[in-house]
Amino acid sequence: MMLRIILIILMCMPALSRAESAWNVRQLMREMSQVSESKGKFVERKYMAVLNRPLESSGTLLFRSPDYVEKHTLKPKIESVVLDHGVLTVESPARNFKRTVVVQEYPAVWALVESIRATLAGDLPSLTRFYKIELEGESAHWKMRLLPLDAKTSAAVREILISGRGHRVDSFETVEPNGDHALMQVTEDTP
Repeated sequence: MMLRIILIILMCMPALSRAESAWNVRQLMREMSQVSESKGKFVERKYMAVLNRPLESSGTLLFRSPDYVEKHTLKPKIESVVLDHGVLTVESPARNFKRTVVVQEYPAVWALVESIRATLAGDLPSLTRFYKIELEGESAHWKMRLLPLDAKTSAAVREILISGRGHRVDSFETVEPNGDHALMQVTEDTP
């Protein structure tokens, strides 16, 4: 009997070592955390049931690890969203609007901001604080699905889908409970 148990354990060992070495969210976050700065361009399309076609905007993105993110919309109107050490500033000169908030004072906003910031920074503890994480693929091409843990956040966003390659993010998609969604496609600036 003991010999059977030993044989079963020995037969399972290669499968266990393969599973342990399989690419996973910890490895993805480790790769992401190695990036100190990234710049890119984005095109974002917002799909809403009340519109016949998506709203489209485009502009530039900048990330500096660990907690600085800039999104500058250049078309159709100039707007900026800047996250700096937990302070979010939204500015729209065309609407004569500027607002600054500390994201931790608004849990649903904080969770949404962290989906981007924590992913880019490779900050797994922050992501798991707000989301259940599902990852598929491999380093060369991966897709991550974030499912909100908090009821207030899930009332605003059903899921966030992020895809990329290695330490690069190619797209962020937010899906609302009613099916409306926004897809931001990102291309990296090359030096």
